[in-house]
Amino acid sequence: MTAESHDALTIRHVMERLLRAHPGLDAELVQQATQTAYEELKYARVRAYLPVLMERRARDLLTPYEDD
Repeated sequence: MTAESHDALTIRHVMERLLRAHPGLDAELVQQATQTAYEELKYARVRAYLPVLMERRARDLLTPYEDD
């Protein structure tokens, strides 16, 4: 598996977890937050923590939209 396809799979899994955790949020908004989190972290040296760090960052980005 190439690094790009592994990252795409990671993005999809993080997005799916966030959608399950926040079913009231728009899927496009969750996708944008997940992609932003990935872009901020894609050059991380330790790749093993990328999914958890991405999810945490995306949750931070989605916080203002949770009560809407």
